[in-house]
This record gives sequence, structure tokens and C-alpha cells, in this order.
Amino acid sequence: MRLLVLGASLGGLRTAQAVRRAGLDAEVTLVGAEAVLPYDRPPLSKDFLRGARQASDLALASQDELDELGVSLRLGRTATALDSVRQVVDLDDGSALEYDALVIATGSRPRTLPGGHVPTDLHTLRTIDDATALRDRLARSSSLAVIGGGFIGSEIASTARGLDIDVTIVEPAGTLMLRALGETIGQHMTHLHLRENVDIKAGVSVERVTDTGGRQLIELSDGATILADTTVVGIGAIPNIDWLQGSGLTLSDGVLCGPDLRAVGTTNVFGIGDVARWLHPRYDRYIRVEHWTSVAEQARVVAANLAGQPTVADALPYVWSDQLGSRLQIAGVVPVDPMVEYAVGQPGTDRFVALLSDASGPQAVVGRGAVRDFLAHRAELG
Repeated sequence: MRLLVLGASLGGLRTAQAVRRAGLDAEVTLVGAEAVLPYDRPPLSKDFLRGARQASDLALASQDELDELGVSLRLGRTATALDSVRQVVDLDDGSALEYDALVIATGSRPRTLPGGHVPTDLHTLRTIDDATALRDRLARSSSLAVIGGGFIGSEIASTARGLDIDVTIVEPAGTLMLRALGETIGQHMTHLHLRENVDIKAGVSVERVTDTGGRQLIELSDGATILADTTVVGIGAIPNIDWLQGSGLTLSDGVLCGPDLRAVGTTNVFGIGDVARWLHPRYDRYIRVEHWTSVAEQARVVAANLAGQPTVADALPYVWSDQLGSRLQIAGVVPVDPMVEYAVGQPGTDRFVALLSDASGPQAVVGRGAVRDFLAHRAELG
């Protein structure tokens, strides 16, 4: 079997490892857009950004380990087109790779601010090059503006405050991390950031960003302005599927996949990681999650199906975020406008566990600090 894996980050690496554990004697080719070996991304917004870890500390596998896996690497190359009938992928260097089975793990890219007059020195954070550039800039900064109050924006803000940098977050919603946590827990985390002297401009949007003497002037929808030495844009991510137009795959906020992660309408193409939007058996609806922890489970599912062992991706989603000196954990899928019950702690406290429910019962558990209690309630979700 010629197995082609597009994406040499965590999803691609875990797929290659899972295939070998499943005993498949396949010719595995791993194609990656970055010209570096697979590395760990979560520390980029935390330990790496504050200088506690270096690039060499983030490696997920050495060249020797990849050689032992029998993986052929094509780094610094990007897929440009897929012909799913001929089973061929075109690369940006003009070459073409044939496959018997294909795993698409091309991940996502940061959203950028709309408009034609956006300064070129705004930062986003996705790759190690992004993180290196931001780290170098923060070393020369006393103020930071973060546009977007989701996980990545909140983590960067937390790291910058630890470096004694003044931080302002601009978030159009009324609270931080609203989409991930719901309003009640979002307000809880907003309070904790405010307590750490993060200035939060909630309920307003960015109208314009301009350069002024090497700094950025940010004009807000309420008429206020922010002047910052450094500005980071963290307004979500877009799955890397543009190159799949005309491929015959069904694209809808990702590669649409069945419960077994096979791309809809195919038998030998799979999606994994940020790029996959699959029919989750637990929820009976299509979901796409950008969680580090989901990838290993998805890789195991793909490897099992390639080995002829029908398997579905039905694990309970789980994600964590290190902020303000503690770990925030979420298990399950947070409902829209959930009912919230605190099992441990109360609104505004450092240590808490909260159950988030809809009309059919508990759907997610969110915890900070109370690890044992969080794990117990997570187990109850099944």
C-alpha cells in the first residue's frame, strides 16, 4: 500500500506512528509545508513565547525515529491539487505523488483582519516562525494589544502579563472565550484576567489599524483607540481546504467525513485534525475540533480502518488551556446558552468545576485547578 499523508505536524506524525502500531507494511510518505521536523504547537503561546523552552525542546520525533518508522519525508512542500479519481496529489514544486490511501492532515491557518489597509507587521501565531517573531518583538515591547479573546488570545495575554507587559484584549463578544465556554464560564475567566490587570475591551470591534512610528494605532467601534508596541490577531482559524476545490471531496468548514473519518463519498481518503469535520456518533452531527488531544485518537481510528478493522471516532472531545498559572480543562461539547451548575467552587474563584447542560442533560464539564473533581465528572459524561 502506498499511503500518502499530507501534513507533517502532529496529525501526520501520529498517523504514521499508528499505522506502524497497527502492523501495516505500507510505504508511508509524509508531506509537510514547513521545512522542519514535526514539533509540538501548544507551548508556542506559553513556554516558548516566554523563553522557557527553545525550538529544540519542541520536537515530537527525531530524524532517526522517523527513519525507524520507515517514513519518507517531503518537507517544505505544499499540496496544490487532488485528483481523487486518478489518486494523484500535485505539489507546489511541480511534482505529483500517487497513492493507494490518502490521509489529509493539512491543519488550519489563522484568520486575518479584513480590509485592504491592514499593517503588515501584525502578528498571528500558528507556526514556530510566528512564535519566534512574536517572542523577539515582545522582548522590545512594553505594551501588547490582542485582537480576539479566544483561547489563543487569552493564552498570549497571560504569557505577556507574566513578562510584565501591559496587555489589552479586544473582544467583540461580551466575554472572553465565549464560543468555547459559554457566557457564564466566559465571564468567570474574564474576571480572572481582569484581576491580573489585563485591560479587556469587550463588546466592541476593530474598525481600523494603522502604523504610527513603529507602533499600532487601533481604532474601535465605540470611538476609543489603543496604541500598542505589538499587536497580535487571534480571531480563529480556517481549515486548509482551498487546494481541494475541484477534487471531488465534499467541503464544508473542513473535509466532510463519516464517523470512520473517511471523506464522504470515498473509500480510501481520510481526514484528521483541524481539517476534518466528521459525523460524531456521540452527538449525531458533524463537528470539527481544533484539539491537540483529539488527533491521537483520530490517528488510531484511521490506522484501524486502513488495517481492515472498522472503527469510528466517538471519543469525548477534550481540550486544555494553560492561562494565569493554572490549567483550564474542558471535556464534551459546550451547548449553546448552557445551563451551568458549579460542582466545585463558585463564580470568580480560582478553583472550580462546572457542569454545562442542555435540556437533555450534562453535555460538558469545565474545570480549573480541581483536577481530581474534574476527572470524576468527566468520567460521568461517558
